[in-house]
Amino acid sequence: MVLLSVSATGCGRKESAPAPTDAHAGHEHESGSGHAHRPLMGGQLVEVGEHQFNLEFKYDATRGVLQAWVLDGHAENFVRVSMALFDVQEAGGAQRTITLRAVANEMTGEKSGDTAAFEGEAGWLGAVGHFDGVVKAIKVRDTVFRDITFHFHPQG
Repeated sequence: MVLLSVSATGCGRKESAPAPTDAHAGHEHESGSGHAHRPLMGGQLVEVGEHQFNLEFKYDATRGVLQAWVLDGHAENFVRVSMALFDVQEAGGAQRTITLRAVANEMTGEKSGDTAAFEGEAGWLGAVGHFDGVVKAIKVRDTVFRDITFHFHPQG
Protein backbone atom coordinates (compact mmCIF):
# COMPACT_ATOMS: atom_id res chain seq x y z
CA MET A 1 0.00 0.00 0.00
CA VAL A 2 1.34 3.42 -0.99
CA LEU A 3 0.29 6.61 0.78
CA LEU A 4 0.39 9.92 -1.05
CA SER A 5 0.79 13.12 0.88
CA VAL A 6 -0.52 16.33 -0.69
CA SER A 7 0.18 19.77 0.69
CA ALA A 8 -1.93 22.80 -0.27
CA THR A 9 0.02 26.02 -0.78
CA GLY A 10 -2.58 28.64 -1.50
CA CYS A 11 -2.50 29.15 -5.25
CA GLY A 12 -0.36 26.09 -5.92
CA ARG A 13 2.85 28.00 -6.70
CA LYS A 14 5.81 27.73 -4.40
CA GLU A 15 8.44 30.41 -4.85
CA SER A 16 11.30 31.52 -2.68
CA ALA A 17 11.33 35.08 -1.44
CA PRO A 18 14.18 37.32 -2.61
CA ALA A 19 16.85 38.22 -0.09
CA PRO A 20 16.43 41.64 1.55
CA THR A 21 18.47 44.38 -0.12
CA ASP A 22 18.66 46.75 2.84
CA ALA A 23 18.20 46.72 6.60
CA HIS A 24 14.66 48.08 6.28
CA ALA A 25 13.65 45.41 3.75
CA GLY A 26 13.74 42.58 6.30
CA HIS A 27 10.11 43.07 7.32
CA GLU A 28 7.14 41.49 5.58
CA HIS A 29 5.94 43.25 2.42
CA GLU A 30 3.50 40.62 1.24
CA SER A 31 -0.08 40.17 2.34
CA GLY A 32 0.93 37.57 4.92
CA SER A 33 -1.04 34.88 3.08
CA GLY A 34 1.90 32.45 3.09
CA HIS A 35 2.85 32.67 -0.57
CA ALA A 36 4.34 35.30 -2.83
CA HIS A 37 4.30 36.18 -6.50
CA ARG A 38 7.02 37.66 -8.65
CA PRO A 39 6.43 41.06 -10.23
CA LEU A 40 6.34 41.04 -14.04
CA MET A 41 8.18 44.35 -14.45
CA GLY A 42 10.73 44.03 -11.63
CA GLY A 43 8.84 46.34 -9.28
CA GLN A 44 6.98 45.77 -6.04
CA LEU A 45 3.57 44.07 -5.83
CA VAL A 46 0.62 45.34 -3.80
CA GLU A 47 -2.38 43.05 -3.34
CA VAL A 48 -5.75 44.48 -4.38
CA GLY A 49 -8.81 42.83 -2.86
CA GLU A 50 -8.69 39.34 -1.43
CA HIS A 51 -6.17 37.85 -3.88
CA GLN A 52 -8.23 39.29 -6.77
CA PHE A 53 -5.68 41.58 -8.41
CA ASN A 54 -2.28 43.18 -7.88
CA LEU A 55 -0.77 46.57 -8.55
CA GLU A 56 2.91 46.55 -9.39
CA PHE A 57 4.82 49.75 -8.62
CA LYS A 58 8.25 50.64 -9.94
CA TYR A 59 10.18 53.89 -9.70
CA ASP A 60 12.07 55.03 -12.82
CA ALA A 61 14.80 57.19 -11.27
CA THR A 62 16.14 58.32 -14.64
CA ARG A 63 12.82 59.92 -15.57
CA GLY A 64 11.58 60.67 -12.02
CA VAL A 65 8.40 58.72 -12.72
CA LEU A 66 6.37 56.27 -10.64
CA GLN A 67 5.07 53.47 -12.88
CA ALA A 68 2.21 51.12 -12.08
CA TRP A 69 0.65 48.11 -13.78
CA VAL A 70 -2.61 46.33 -12.99
CA LEU A 71 -2.12 42.56 -12.82
CA ASP A 72 -4.27 39.52 -12.14
CA GLY A 73 -4.40 37.80 -8.74
CA HIS A 74 -1.31 35.68 -9.45
CA ALA A 75 0.64 38.60 -10.97
CA GLU A 76 1.04 36.65 -14.21
CA ASN A 77 -1.04 38.72 -16.66
CA PHE A 78 -1.79 42.38 -17.25
CA VAL A 79 -5.39 43.46 -16.66
CA ARG A 80 -6.62 46.38 -18.75
CA VAL A 81 -8.82 48.86 -16.93
CA SER A 82 -11.08 51.66 -18.10
CA MET A 83 -9.68 54.37 -15.81
CA ALA A 84 -7.75 57.23 -17.35
CA LEU A 85 -5.96 57.97 -14.06
CA PHE A 86 -5.81 57.26 -10.35
CA ASP A 87 -4.13 58.94 -7.38
CA VAL A 88 -1.60 57.66 -4.88
CA GLN A 89 -1.41 59.80 -1.76
CA GLU A 90 1.49 59.84 0.66
CA ALA A 91 0.35 58.60 4.06
CA GLY A 92 1.83 60.86 6.73
CA GLY A 93 4.75 63.15 6.02
CA ALA A 94 4.07 65.84 3.43
CA GLN A 95 0.99 63.98 2.13
CA ARG A 96 1.95 64.60 -1.49
CA THR A 97 -0.22 63.14 -4.22
CA ILE A 98 1.04 61.34 -7.33
CA THR A 99 -1.46 61.23 -10.18
CA LEU A 100 -0.86 58.14 -12.30
CA ARG A 101 -2.17 58.53 -15.86
CA ALA A 102 -2.96 55.77 -18.33
CA VAL A 103 -0.12 55.00 -20.74
CA ALA A 104 -0.93 54.26 -24.38
CA ASN A 105 1.05 51.65 -26.30
CA GLU A 106 0.45 51.40 -30.04
CA MET A 107 2.21 48.02 -30.24
CA THR A 108 -0.29 46.38 -27.86
CA GLY A 109 -3.29 48.51 -28.81
CA GLU A 110 -3.54 49.94 -25.31
CA LYS A 111 -4.85 53.48 -24.96
CA SER A 112 -6.16 55.71 -22.21
CA GLY A 113 -9.32 54.02 -20.94
CA ASP A 114 -8.10 50.56 -22.03
CA THR A 115 -4.67 49.87 -20.52
CA ALA A 116 -2.89 48.12 -17.67
CA ALA A 117 -0.04 50.68 -17.51
CA PHE A 118 0.06 54.00 -15.65
CA GLU A 119 2.73 56.51 -14.71
CA GLY A 120 3.05 59.83 -12.92
CA GLU A 121 5.68 62.43 -12.20
CA ALA A 122 7.30 61.84 -8.80
CA GLY A 123 10.90 63.04 -8.90
CA TRP A 124 10.90 63.52 -5.11
CA LEU A 125 10.69 59.71 -4.65
CA GLY A 126 14.35 59.50 -5.62
CA ALA A 127 15.30 61.26 -2.39
CA VAL A 128 13.39 58.95 -0.02
CA GLY A 129 14.32 55.47 1.16
CA HIS A 130 10.75 54.32 1.59
CA PHE A 131 7.25 55.62 1.04
CA ASP A 132 3.91 54.81 2.67
CA GLY A 133 1.15 55.28 0.14
CA VAL A 134 -2.59 54.98 -0.28
CA VAL A 135 -4.35 54.30 -3.57
CA LYS A 136 -7.49 56.35 -3.00
CA ALA A 137 -9.64 54.41 -5.50
CA ILE A 138 -9.14 52.15 -8.50
CA LYS A 139 -11.75 50.34 -10.56
CA VAL A 140 -10.73 46.93 -11.88
CA ARG A 141 -13.35 45.27 -14.00
CA ASP A 142 -16.64 45.97 -12.18
CA THR A 143 -15.25 46.54 -8.69
CA VAL A 144 -13.99 49.76 -7.11
CA PHE A 145 -11.25 49.22 -4.53
CA ARG A 146 -10.62 52.05 -2.05
CA ASP A 147 -7.89 53.06 0.36
CA ILE A 148 -5.32 50.43 -0.59
CA THR A 149 -2.35 51.02 1.70
CA PHE A 150 1.18 49.92 0.89
CA HIS A 151 4.83 50.42 1.81
CA PHE A 152 7.17 51.09 -1.13
CA HIS A 153 10.93 51.20 -1.58
CA PRO A 154 11.65 53.44 -4.61
CA GLN A 155 15.21 52.15 -4.95
CA GLY A 156 14.20 48.49 -5.11
